[in-house]
Formats: sequence, C-alpha cells, structure tokens
Amino acid sequence: MENFIVSARKYRPSTFESVVGQHAITSTLQNAIRNNTLAQAFLFCGPRGVGKTTCARIMAKTINCLHPTDDMEACNECESCVSFNNNASFNIFELDAASNSGVDDIRALIDQVRIPPQIGKYKVYIIDEVHMLSGAAFNAFLKTLEEPPAYAKFILATTEKHKILPTILSRCQIFDFKRITVEDIAKHLQNIAIKEGVQVEEEALNIIAQKADGALRDALSIFDQMVSFSGNNITYQDVITNLNVLDYEYYFGMVEDILANDINSMLLLVNEVINKGFDPQNFIQGMASHLRNLLLGKDQRVVDLMEVSSQLKARYAKQAERCSVPFLLKALDIANECDINFRSANNKRLHLEVALMKMVSNVESLKLNVESSGKVESEKLKVENRVANNPVNQGRQEISPLPSVGRNDEKPAPQPTSQPVQRVKRAGTVSILDDGPKKKEEDAPVEVKNNPFTQEMLVGAWTKFVETNKNVSPNFVAGIGKYQPTLKENNEIHYDVDNVLVVNDINNMGKLREHLSKTLNNNQFTLVHHIVEKPKDDIAYTDRSRFEKMAEMNPNVITLKKGLGLNIDI
Repeated sequence: MENFIVSARKYRPSTFESVVGQHAITSTLQNAIRNNTLAQAFLFCGPRGVGKTTCARIMAKTINCLHPTDDMEACNECESCVSFNNNASFNIFELDAASNSGVDDIRALIDQVRIPPQIGKYKVYIIDEVHMLSGAAFNAFLKTLEEPPAYAKFILATTEKHKILPTILSRCQIFDFKRITVEDIAKHLQNIAIKEGVQVEEEALNIIAQKADGALRDALSIFDQMVSFSGNNITYQDVITNLNVLDYEYYFGMVEDILANDINSMLLLVNEVINKGFDPQNFIQGMASHLRNLLLGKDQRVVDLMEVSSQLKARYAKQAERCSVPFLLKALDIANECDINFRSANNKRLHLEVALMKMVSNVESLKLNVESSGKVESEKLKVENRVANNPVNQGRQEISPLPSVGRNDEKPAPQPTSQPVQRVKRAGTVSILDDGPKKKEEDAPVEVKNNPFTQEMLVGAWTKFVETNKNVSPNFVAGIGKYQPTLKENNEIHYDVDNVLVVNDINNMGKLREHLSKTLNNNQFTLVHHIVEKPKDDIAYTDRSRFEKMAEMNPNVITLKKGLGLNIDI
C-alpha cells in the first residue's frame, strides 16, 4: 500500500511564483535577491497557514542557488538545490522555538554561526514560532542578530508578533503576511482537484475556503477530509453535511418569510434549524452575513465583495431587488445587537426568535411610513394649490399662510424689535431608521380658514388653552401664561416668553396653534415670539449683605437683632 501524503505537504509551494496570495511579499524578496540588498534578519509574521515558513524555505534555497533564473527562482539542478530538495543541505538550519526555547539552545545556534558555509553563499537559520523563546534566550540572541557574519542570514517566523521584544523587532526587516482570500483558496483547490482527478462543485470549494478562514493549510486539510468522505465527486451538499455548515437555503427562506410577514413559517424554520443541531448564535451570525450580501447585491459595483460563487451572487442580487436599503440596514442592526447580547440571554432560542420578529415588525413599519409619506405629499400639493388660488392670499407672499410639512427654508418677515419669527409646523414624515414612534401628518386635507378675530377673542382663546393644559404640560403653560399675546397687522400674534426652551417645544407649540386655529376659526396667522430677559438678582455673599436681604424681606429681623444685642461680622 502506497504511503499517503497530505495535500498540504504534497502541493507545498517550492518557488516564489507558486506561493498563493502573497504576491507583494514574494516580489519584494525577489527584488532584494536580484539587487543584492538582503537584510541580515527577517521577521515573517501573520496568521497560521498563510506561507511564512514556506517563503522562508524558498528564500533560503534561492539565495544559495548557484544558477538562479532571471526571475530569481532556484534552478533545482545545482548541487545546493539538489541537497535542499533531498533535505540534506548543511547550509540551512531550522529551529522550532516552541521546543528549543532556552538559553542553551540559542548558545548552540550561535556556536554554529561561527562556521562558514561549505557550499553556496549563505548559512540560513529559520527559527519558527520565535515568540516562544524565553526572555533570557532573546537577550542572548541580540548581539548575534544585530551583527552576524556576512554569510549568516536569520529568518524568524511567528504568529504573535506582539510577544516579541522590541529590541528584536528593531533588528529585523518585518513582513506581514495577510490572510488568503476565499477566491485565491478556491482557485488553488480547483487546480489541485484537477491534478488529483477529483470532480468538485464550485460552491463546495467556496464553502471549504470560507471554513478555512484565510489559512491555505486548513483548506487543504479540509479538502483531504472531503475526498475521504465523498471520494472523487465532492458536492455542495456533502460539504455542508460533513462540515456541519448551515445551508444557504435556510437564510433565503428566512428572508422570504420576513418579507411576507409570515411569523409562523419563520418560527417553524427556526425550529427546524435548532432540531438539526445548529447553534442559534451561529444562525444569527449567518443571517447577518446573508443580509450583508443582500446589501452588496443592491449595487453592481460591490457585488464582487461577496465571497460566494457567481451563481449565488446572481441569486443574492435577485432577492436584493425585493429588499429596501433601510430594511436591510435595520435588520443588520437587529442581528448585530442579538449577536452581541446572546451570551447574556437566559433563553437563547427566545432571544433569536424575538430578533427575527423585530425584523418582521421593521418591514411593516417601513410600509406604513412609505404609505404615510405618499399621502402627506399628496395633501401638501393640494393645499399649496388651494392657497395659491385663494384671492385672500394674493399679495401676501412674505408671510407663510399655512403650516408647511417638512419645509425648513422659509424666512420670516423682518422684525426690527423682536426675535426671529417662530413658525410652528406640524410634524411630517420621519426618518425610516428612527426607532421611536413619531407624530404623522393627518390624512385629511388642511382647510383654509380666514375668519377675522379681535384682540379680546385672541386673549380668551389663549387663556382657555392655558387653563386646559396647566396640568398636562405645566412647564410649557407656565412659560406662555406669564404674558398676554398681542394681535398685530397681517394676523401676526406676538407673545413674550422668558425661556427659549418654551419656543423649542415643537409638540406643545403645535397644540397651541391647533387650538387657536380651531377656537378662532382662522389658520392664516403667524406666531412671533419675543424673549424677555429676566432681571438679575443680587446675590448676598457676606454676612452683612445676607442680613440686609433678610431685613428687606422681613423688617422684624432688625427688631430681633436689637433686642438680642447681636453684632454682624463683616
């Protein structure tokens, strides 16, 4: 029986060109070799399985090659390359710092550095997992790392750069390896499948690449596992079954149920997912990823950011057409909040179901807002046309005749002795992402009222409002009830307040205007406020000033002072 070699070893890159997903680093190393500008020490850092040790070996082999190619690749024919390929090179040493982390191990390495190479130009020392060295070992290594012999090169590799001493980092040329993209991993697996004669579905490769989380070695291990499970025909269904990955169909179906406001079907789908042994938190995380892909599917410019197959991209784009951007944003926010608070939830299943029901509620609220917005805009146009054709309003363009919906560009008429005109408007449509309930425009069209009224009628209506609302809105009523309003020309109602917060209370100002419109049978007036400054009271700081203040309020204090024979300390 022939010995089996895992794909991670069998297809390990042996040239810079064959390294997957690290083109920027391999190009830099090749240029350094070509220009003879090699540093004495290198630090390769990054997550597992991205090619750190592989690049270190390729570099060690290439710089000792006697006949490198024009692209600065090893020839694989010279004595140095042949000995390296046979694992018999005396110029390249690999040290695992995880099991050789002491001072004695580093001292032994330093003793070897003194001996020059017998074949080739350099002696290369590759120290893997260098962050595992002890503090004493690092200190023993410092001098040699900073000033090694000309023929010595050090390549350090680590997954945890933050654990390495700054004095070591400052002596190395640092290369940060990135996670390999899903697309690059899938292409590499496809090439290996062709060489091995394995039939594999495109979406199955994408699932394997996603599961590897940027590590090519992990992807190759999963690929070997799937070959053992499925033989020479790997399907998408085999992959999700073997790796315990939730099928995309569940997420597409869940979004369909949410859009259809079908809570019962949604709960049944959640039950099916949980009964198959999937963690509810994994489901909400997958749901968030699905919503993100739908958001990307709304714009062709960002469709390629989806880490899925081309067929699945088209399906995402099709479902995205039925989802509005505000819905997707709010649903993403709900899913993210559910994921964050999942650990603290006592009932995990209920926590998931409530989050999904919030998404359904979000769809319904968006529908209501859209319908309300259309009605408000329609009624607004009707009112504007009616007002424009009203002969009473001809020649009065400087004063807004009606409360406008969401119009913030109006400018009040000049008021030389007052604050700017306060135009109280009824609330219009609200932002589609607002959580709290908002006051919406009435469905009935606004009727134009222009009945004449007098100062006495105005004061009566004003006083009635104050009496009616003194228990409902005491602060607002106290602000407008101190002074009586005054009727001016062009139906301008001037009133005094001593606190600008009263004017900024939009809800109560709207109630006041509606009350005046109904009581006076006139909505062709403009409210103009004046801020009255309060007189500043003198503050008593000394004992004498406090006594004088008390005596001013109650003269009996003076009699008490004299009767008791008291003196005031100044």
